[in-house]
Amino acid sequence: MTTTAAAPPLDLGRLWTLPGVYAPQADTRLLARAVEDEGVTAGMDVLDVCTGSGALALLAARSGARVCAVDISRRAVLTARMNAARAGHRLRVLRGDLTGPVAAHRFDLIVSNPPYVPAPAGGRTRPHGPEVAWDAGTGGRLALDRICDRAPGLLRPRGRLLLVHSGLCGVTETLDRLTASGLRCEVRRRALVPFGPVMTGRLPWLRAQGLVGPHDDTEELVVIRAERT
Repeated sequence: MTTTAAAPPLDLGRLWTLPGVYAPQADTRLLARAVEDEGVTAGMDVLDVCTGSGALALLAARSGARVCAVDISRRAVLTARMNAARAGHRLRVLRGDLTGPVAAHRFDLIVSNPPYVPAPAGGRTRPHGPEVAWDAGTGGRLALDRICDRAPGLLRPRGRLLLVHSGLCGVTETLDRLTASGLRCEVRRRALVPFGPVMTGRLPWLRAQGLVGPHDDTEELVVIRAERT
C-alpha cells in the first residue's frame, strides 16, 4: 500500500534543537505518519537511527515503547536527551555511527531519517560539522546503503524497518537492497515537497549530474517499509 501524504501537519510536540542539529521537517513528519500507521504499543523495542532532535523516538516513547535513539553528532545526542527530559519520557540516547552502538540488540521496529542529500565529493568521504545531518556522498546513499545492510540483522522475526529518503537517491535501489537481505518491502508513503535551502543551493550541481531536471522545483520523499518474515 502506498499513501500520498495529504493529512494536516503532525504535532510532534515542542522540540528544541541546538545549532547544527537537524530540526523536524517534511521528511520527519512523513516518517512520523508511517510510525503511527504501525501502531506502536507498550512493550515494543524501538530503535531510532540518526535521531537528530529525537522527534521520532519521542513519538514512539509516548506510546509506551522502550526506545533507543542513536546519532553520531554530540549535539544531536544532547538535544534528544534534553527534549526527552522536557517531555518527561524515558529515552536511551547513544552516540555512535548508525547502528554500531546497538549491534548486539534486536528490535521490533527500526525507524530512520538518515542523511540522503547528494553532495559533491569535495575531497572527503564523510561529511563534517552541520553537514553531517544531510550530506550523503555523490549519490546520496552513503548512509542509506549501510542502513539497508545492517538493519535486517537487528530485526526480530516480523520486525519492521521504516526508512525515509528522497527519490533522488534511487528508490528501486533501496527496495532491491532490502529485498536481497530477505525483507519484504514496499513504498508506504510518498510526498512531493519544495526544495529546501540545501537542495536549492545545490541545484546547479544537481542539474549537472542529471539528478534534477532544468525546471524541477520539488522532490519526492518516500517512506519504505521493510518487514522481516
